[in-house]
Amino acid sequence: MLSDKEYLLKLAKARMPSGRYKDMLLLELPEWYIVWSVNKGLPEGELGDMLKCVYEIKLNGLEYLFKPLR
Repeated sequence: MLSDKEYLLKLAKARMPSGRYKDMLLLELPEWYIVWSVNKGLPEGELGDMLKCVYEIKLNGLEYLFKPLR
């Protein structure tokens, strides 16, 4: 199991695996797309968990925490 620090580092480098935003960093996905994904239903597994985390980060204005990790 990853520590919180390891998970945040992994999240900072995670990229969208497919679709319109393929290869874009998850943290750089447009906010409207994240909200749409949450409302539509996130995928199962790690990608869904990461997108849910990105949603919470954007919802609470915490994107600045990731600037030093990029």
